[in-house]
Amino acid sequence: MNGRAWGVLFVLCGAIFLEGIDVAMVNVALPSIRADLGLSTAMLSGVVSAYVLGYGGFMLLGGRAADLFGRRRMFLLWLVVFLLFSGLGGFATEGWMLLLARFVTGVAAGFLTPAGLSIITTKFAEGPQRNKALLVYAGTGAAGFSLGLVIGGVLTAIDWRWVFFAPVSLSVVLLIAAVPLIEDDGRPARVPGGTDIAGATTVTGAMLLLAYTVVRLEHPGQGWDWTLSSFVAGLLLLAAFVAIERRSAAPLVRLGILRSGPLVRANLGALLFAGSFFGFQFLATLYLQELRGWSTLETALALLAVGADAVLAPTLTPWLVNRFGTGRVTFGGLVLAAVAYALFLPADVDWAYGAMFPTMIVLGLAFALAYGPLTIVATDGVAEAEQGLAGGLLNTSFQFGAALGLSVVTAVHVAVLGEGGSAEAWLGAFRAALLVPVVAAGLAAIVIAFGLRRRNAPLPLVDALAAAP
Repeated sequence: MNGRAWGVLFVLCGAIFLEGIDVAMVNVALPSIRADLGLSTAMLSGVVSAYVLGYGGFMLLGGRAADLFGRRRMFLLWLVVFLLFSGLGGFATEGWMLLLARFVTGVAAGFLTPAGLSIITTKFAEGPQRNKALLVYAGTGAAGFSLGLVIGGVLTAIDWRWVFFAPVSLSVVLLIAAVPLIEDDGRPARVPGGTDIAGATTVTGAMLLLAYTVVRLEHPGQGWDWTLSSFVAGLLLLAAFVAIERRSAAPLVRLGILRSGPLVRANLGALLFAGSFFGFQFLATLYLQELRGWSTLETALALLAVGADAVLAPTLTPWLVNRFGTGRVTFGGLVLAAVAYALFLPADVDWAYGAMFPTMIVLGLAFALAYGPLTIVATDGVAEAEQGLAGGLLNTSFQFGAALGLSVVTAVHVAVLGEGGSAEAWLGAFRAALLVPVVAAGLAAIVIAFGLRRRNAPLPLVDALAAAP
């Protein structure tokens, strides 16, 4: 790659790094935000949920918008929106102001991320060059989340508002660099039949309702009426979306793209893998802070070893992919993830960090082997005109998987713990919830393993959905 190509990759990696540190830093700062603004538990949870709703609800629409209206245009526009509303979050004096800022920041990320990914998959030649770019990109994103925990701990110790102001500085640098480096992808071709407004409306509504359903799983005590209602309404809108896309002359999502077996398996694997990773990270944070009494910074440093993937993804993973192929490397990474979570099951109240370290370093290796190759598989062979859509599908899978993993482990932990307050009762609930990441990673490995035998075969149920009417 020439200097300009590396410059473009730097900007795009900076954007995904920005997203990673933004999410991680806010999670670390939640206790300080509650103390300063006097937020209730429900309102505090909403700070995270609002971002998930915006991100998950608009990701698919964001991916297709990049294809239809220009990838560079969407990337620059939504980087500015991300910059503005991240900064506004730092000025919040009331809970509702922070919720609004986080929701719009999530929406911006939902448009920004697939636009950035599709720039990589269209500007870098398919094969070794694109694979290397994607692995560097994926490793940078994962490093952002790992380093964000540490950076967030340091900034929160100064003032939690810096958690929102810091991304503004990075956004400005990226924006200044992006304008001259990212080439205009030309005027998008006119789509026969116009823009699919009905499809965009129904799929965005469906994603918002389903994301809301997932978020409510974390609070089983609030009743199941709204949870079930939002789930049913989301499914109905999703069914309406499928019916609209089957008949649309210019569908927002060409359902035939789901006939690609590798793409569907990559998305299922991504959903399960993200659920396992974020579920484990949440449980490990509770274990270290609530049971062991470690500080925020100590907890962040303990999890830092997972960030080894930032070094391994652009160095070891490309060599393994070239030697063994993306499918086998992804499968190996998912198996290692299941092993890493299982190694944490014997955790006790007096566990030394040396006993935890194997889980952290193996998980870092697993992330390096699974995350980037999943991105390659999900976008490989997809037509250039649908690269934004493919990126939107993948990132939707990652986002919903992360939200689902957090919700399920929380629900299991709360249900098993009950009224028990002893350390042993807490550990019992912790181990029961930890089985969720173990099982999720194992299922992801099984999904990918089927693809090793039948590389291009579509999944029967999805094939029926994608078939022409």
